[in-house]
Amino acid sequence: MTIDVATIPPLTHGEAMYLLEAELERTIAALSALGAADWTTQTDCPDWDVRAMYQHVLGACEAGASMRENVHQLLAARKHRSAHGGPLEAAISAVQVRERAAVGGSDVVARLAALAPRTVRGRRRIPAVMRRWASMKVDGPVHERWRLGYLIDTIYLRDLWMHRIDAACAVGRTAEVAAAHDGRIIADVVAEWARRHGAPFTLELTGSAGGTYVHEPDASGAERLQLDAVEFCRTLAGRVPARGLLATVVPF
Repeated sequence: MTIDVATIPPLTHGEAMYLLEAELERTIAALSALGAADWTTQTDCPDWDVRAMYQHVLGACEAGASMRENVHQLLAARKHRSAHGGPLEAAISAVQVRERAAVGGSDVVARLAALAPRTVRGRRRIPAVMRRWASMKVDGPVHERWRLGYLIDTIYLRDLWMHRIDAACAVGRTAEVAAAHDGRIIADVVAEWARRHGAPFTLELTGSAGGTYVHEPDASGAERLQLDAVEFCRTLAGRVPARGLLATVVPF
């Protein structure tokens, strides 16, 4: 089936929370299968092995479950950025990893499993008026202003999903990918990618979470692309070198 990207609906808050809950379950299952050596394997994120990457994820989930922790991380990240420079997003991640440096792999899994319901509940309860009108300025990997709803419903979900892919790639395993779950996340990425570059294209994504997506495919100069659905997301996220339309940055 060929899908016009203009017909892909944005994630609703309820749908995003459902996907987040399922993604946390998949993440915990994947991490539970790791061996001791897997946790020290380097990932595609230059400063992180698998354990550090999930110390970051744990920190993000703890912030989602507790407003006090969320505020603490934001204030600590601003101090970190003042001292070291760089984007605020990177400073938040650095604080999350630094403050959880002593948490080993098995403890990361246990804490994530205990925390997951509270993380989903905390994010689900954020009032619609706040999601719609509160905003924040971001300075990496794009420079723009995000509504809180975009951060809560889209970015946190994509970040969790991409790190599950990162971990699988690092340890040489195949991540669980299904059309109903991963396909919906990927379709949302495709739609945003199309909005960001605005050019005509035909995009054939292969694999169980793939599909064929188009935007004005018969227009002059329409680019035709074919690649694995997961690799498409890894490319947009900067894990794989890119050119042409694939060089369009989509935040994860």
